[in-house]
Amino acid sequence: MNKPPLLELRDISYSYPGHNSPLLNDVNLQVTNERIGLIGPNGCGKTTFFQIIMGLLRAQTGEIVLNGKTMEQEKDFRILRRTLGFLFQNSDDQLFSPTVLEDVAFGPLNHGLTPDAAKDISIKTLEHLGLKGFEERITHKLSGGEKKLVALATILSMQPQLLLLDEPSNNLDPATRDRLITILRELNLAHIIISHDLDFLASTCSKLYTLEDGKLSRCEQKQIHSHEHIHPYGNAPHQHGV
Repeated sequence: MNKPPLLELRDISYSYPGHNSPLLNDVNLQVTNERIGLIGPNGCGKTTFFQIIMGLLRAQTGEIVLNGKTMEQEKDFRILRRTLGFLFQNSDDQLFSPTVLEDVAFGPLNHGLTPDAAKDISIKTLEHLGLKGFEERITHKLSGGEKKLVALATILSMQPQLLLLDEPSNNLDPATRDRLITILRELNLAHIIISHDLDFLASTCSKLYTLEDGKLSRCEQKQIHSHEHIHPYGNAPHQHGV
């Protein structure tokens, strides 16, 4: 018997209250061990798409299936949230404890680990991300890039099977962006990344999808690539939009 996909979306449709046209219209997707990039214009529903997967919003029609089981009730989505790690676009929405260690240990403690076990896995996760010595740092005093890495640590400490990353490279300096690329490449984890940074997606994903006019479409593989170039900005750090 074939093993079911880790995550499957079947005919997902969603409309904002009071709007006639659907934001998502019969969206289908299967995820096993893929590393997927998701692009689309602002306002097309990419973040809403993630929120529906996590059960933070409920689709009007369709099914979300985790390891062959349809998510129907809130208790099902609680199991899903233990399996999937969701990195918010704004790290300040994800970090709320006084210190870094408390933030990273919150998830493992919530999953039933003992304080000692939660501390141990949190310290190991921080070390893996190059954040050794950050344990007692005050979270709200970190730089934007440091907050992004700590926010990633908060979901990795819960040992998810799939990552949902919403604009992870936004507003990162080049060094932190490169560091994040290295981390994602080295992780043996499936992921879906929303980003307008095509070079970032080319460095971290093997499949690319577009979300536009409510439809999710697979891009041809040849369309996802990074590039080198010369232009008037010279060596100055810069980014390219879509």
